[in-house]
Amino acid sequence: MSDLRRWRLVLGEAGQACMGGQGLDEVDAACDAALSWLYDRDQALGDRDIMGQAGGSGASHLTVPDWINEVHRLFPQETIERLERDAVMRYHIDEVVTNPDVLRRLEPNLALLEAVLKTKHLMRPEVLALARQMVGEVVRQLMEKLAVEVQRALTGRARKRRSAPLRSARLDPRTTIRQNLRHWSIEEQRLYIEHPWFHQSERRTRTQWQIILLVDESGSMLTSVIHAAVMAACLWGLPSIRTHLAIFDTSLVDLSDAVDDPVEVLMKVQLGGGTDIGQAVAWARQQVVAPRRAIVVLVTDFYEGANPYRLVSEVRALCEQGTHVLGLAALDPAAHPRYDREMAEKLVEVGAHVAAMTPGQLAAWIGEKIG
Repeated sequence: MSDLRRWRLVLGEAGQACMGGQGLDEVDAACDAALSWLYDRDQALGDRDIMGQAGGSGASHLTVPDWINEVHRLFPQETIERLERDAVMRYHIDEVVTNPDVLRRLEPNLALLEAVLKTKHLMRPEVLALARQMVGEVVRQLMEKLAVEVQRALTGRARKRRSAPLRSARLDPRTTIRQNLRHWSIEEQRLYIEHPWFHQSERRTRTQWQIILLVDESGSMLTSVIHAAVMAACLWGLPSIRTHLAIFDTSLVDLSDAVDDPVEVLMKVQLGGGTDIGQAVAWARQQVVAPRRAIVVLVTDFYEGANPYRLVSEVRALCEQGTHVLGLAALDPAAHPRYDREMAEKLVEVGAHVAAMTPGQLAAWIGEKIG
């Protein structure tokens, strides 16, 4: 960004005269709108509704969730933290993090889920509890759309996930309660069980294929993180497949024990920070039991913040032992990738597959590999 355009953004519309008649390009205009939404405020406005009206060109069209998403799309992490802090501390825009009425009034959707995950570290406990319910509703909607597609791609026909009410089966109380919470009666203080869930027998859960999902939790990968968590939950319910899930930045968190609970997974995501992809791939290689019956799905933008040679070396080692490695630059319905193409090409050269896929396409790819 040139100094001229930087000063234009700092000064707002008042700085337009310094542009010599030049306009802002699309990205700069979006930055200007996001900044105007926050900083072009009349201190005498008093109470604000959810729309958060503001001066400046185009800024009034942004809702609070829209503004949060735009800020995370347009600015670096340090700037994001400053803008969010100013919104809460300087301008007292309580709707961003403290007003549960905002969450109650908005229709749960993917965009709102992303906004919640980006700001959950700023929420008070009571608001966070409400936000968690909204995350659960959006995840449920995503799983309903994806589960049947995944099961058909991998098994050839739709099956009910782990629902096997056999007398010889052992009840899974944790999953049963979680999956039936929507049947809780506040008046009766009683939980009605519509579908009991059972542990599968040892014979059915014996590992035949391993699917290891490594998910980069950098801010640019948020949509892919959401769909990876939902995909992992769908894979977990299938027979003859053992699913591992880990999220990483410069460190790695193994969430395999919570893979059946994508809400829990998403609430543990910490966006931003550095990236050590090679370390994550090394961890995955340690988890592999039968190399030729294992698939490692690496969901990342391939911008390696650590040693790039280690990343290439670890991927090569996996491929040479016969493990399928798929690098996903995007995992979402739009499949619009933004990634380090040079690094992706290096990984392809050592045997990995690299693509941008929708969740359904990923399911089909896995189904093809396990045959």
